Amino acid sequence: MRRDKERLQDILNAIAAIDRYTQQGKAAFDEQELIQVWVIHHLQMIGEAANALTSDLKTKYSTIPWPQIIGLRNLLVHEYFRVDPQFVWDITNHDLEPLKVRIQTILEDISRL
Repeated sequence: MRRDKERLQDILNAIAAIDRYTQQGKAAFDEQELIQVWVIHHLQMIGEAANALTSDLKTKYSTIPWPQIIGLRNLLVHEYFRVDPQFVWDITNHDLEPLKVRIQTILEDISRL
């Protein structure tokens, strides 16, 4: 069984993977279905990792919107026909960097224990 530290690293790895392709810009994202699928796949991974975190960790760091992260994963997997590429782009450009910083802080906190 994977530990919280590994799951948090999975989130950081998925954010880094998304960053690699979204750096090409919105035009590339809009024009290239493969980039859209890549980003959606890694957002799903973030949601999976968040869902697998222990409730203790999620409670301790409750300022992170865990339910929304997990809910996004569920939307992307189960209601893919409702996914708006603009919505996905907005998440990647507004929400991932702050999440990355917060996850890095959590990893630093738990590494000190």
